[in-house]
Amino acid sequence: MQPIPSDILTQYETVLKKRAVPVSRHADYRKWLLFYLDFRSKYTLPDSKSEHVRLFIDKLRAKNQSPKQQEQAAHALSLFFESQNAETKATTISTSSQYRATLPTGQAGTEGLPLQVSEAATTPAAPGNHNSPYSPLILRGGGEAGGVTVKGEYSDLLKAGHDEFNASTLLSASPTFVPLPSGGSRFNEWRCLEKSSSPEWDALIDKLAAEIKTRHYSRKTLKAYADWGRKFQGFLQNKPPEELSATDVKAYLTYLAVKCKVSASTQNQAFNALLFLYRHILKKDFGEHKDIPRAKKSSFIPVVLSRKEIEAVLKHLEHPYDLVVKLLYGCGLRLFECMQLRAKDFNFDDGILTVHGKGGKDRTVPIPQKIMPELTAQFEAMKKLHDEDLAMGFAGVFLDNQLEKKYPSAGKDFIWQWFFPQQSLTFVQETSELRRYHLHESHVQEALYEAVRRAKLTKRVTAHTFRHSFATHLLLANYDIRTIQTLLGHSDVRTTMIYTHCVPSRTVKEAKSPLDF
Repeated sequence: MQPIPSDILTQYETVLKKRAVPVSRHADYRKWLLFYLDFRSKYTLPDSKSEHVRLFIDKLRAKNQSPKQQEQAAHALSLFFESQNAETKATTISTSSQYRATLPTGQAGTEGLPLQVSEAATTPAAPGNHNSPYSPLILRGGGEAGGVTVKGEYSDLLKAGHDEFNASTLLSASPTFVPLPSGGSRFNEWRCLEKSSSPEWDALIDKLAAEIKTRHYSRKTLKAYADWGRKFQGFLQNKPPEELSATDVKAYLTYLAVKCKVSASTQNQAFNALLFLYRHILKKDFGEHKDIPRAKKSSFIPVVLSRKEIEAVLKHLEHPYDLVVKLLYGCGLRLFECMQLRAKDFNFDDGILTVHGKGGKDRTVPIPQKIMPELTAQFEAMKKLHDEDLAMGFAGVFLDNQLEKKYPSAGKDFIWQWFFPQQSLTFVQETSELRRYHLHESHVQEALYEAVRRAKLTKRVTAHTFRHSFATHLLLANYDIRTIQTLLGHSDVRTTMIYTHCVPSRTVKEAKSPLDF
């Protein structure tokens, strides 16, 4: 077995440091690179690097290597591809693959910026990717923006901080896995669907998940309800489900209100989760709970930014996060609605954007003409990235539900490509494929937090604040409340009416402080 050439080794070690791979793991990563180079020299491989990964994985799997070992080796391989791309400036295959979006003229110093976020906005690791098509998933962010999704259990290996690998060990797995920085910790937010010490409760939670999926509820609803089911299980100390009664619900809700002092919204969520569990899974009477202590629901008034404040935030955002915020404000989108936009949702001829909202309810909103040049530039960047993905033999993007079974090649069609694609690729272990997911919500949130901090605003700003500002500014422009309700996608106009509290009164009887008399 020939040693690794010095120039390749130097570039590889540079990438290891850039990606915050612990120094204690460098020897293992060099070992996997050595095995791959030897594998490549012995076998005739196709041009597609994704096929290199797949064939290498098949070879290592045949040697009965563990999934954890496979994941580390595949990550080492992906970093090798990245180091080679950094040298040749060729099209990318690695987890940090970058595409350049040419921005409209007039934005000095931003033309051709790579799709990445500033260093300050990328420090924290990203949380679990609860939107990805698989569960449970672990999302790991680090270094440059773009995060990665991995279906596996390698996070436990990273948290342990050590694992013994001998020279004969060969591995394979996710070429898009990025380890946590040293000292980091992250829990699995889908742990509620994992097995526990009670088989009866595991079967109950499985039925709960199946019922929610059958009703096509969102994945966030599935996670929340399953999580409350596990908390209820812990409170009852694994009491058999067939012995549950309305008294147990009353005791738990009282415990939440009196002992835990949770908010009114948390109490309501727990109440609704247990109500669903009793009615649709256990098929038992939920009982009357009027005497249970309940927190008084607070009167919420949304935070609204002025146009000047919005411009101040945008000034500190880089591409593509500035374009995300412009769509949030310009179209009144929720963050997940913006992240899940695809090429087919844009009708530039009619200036209409189709939004896929909560509960599977679609709506249309006008596309802001002011950002049309930026949107078309983003489309050109999407086309370039799509061509590169097809040339590299990638399997395309993730599709919803069973759409891919109905249309097997749809994931490679341009109309299904994400409008905000994630830089990294996701490795699917079941099929040994590389697929692309959309930009993760957490990276937008982190970039926005840093921009608001630099703008030194005196308001608490989240991504949803721009949706509040959209509705309030339309009210100030004398738009009808029913029109705003339709644009926001609200089922009940009473939800939209909350924005009337954000509009200052302009009547003669305007309320004033006595100090101003």
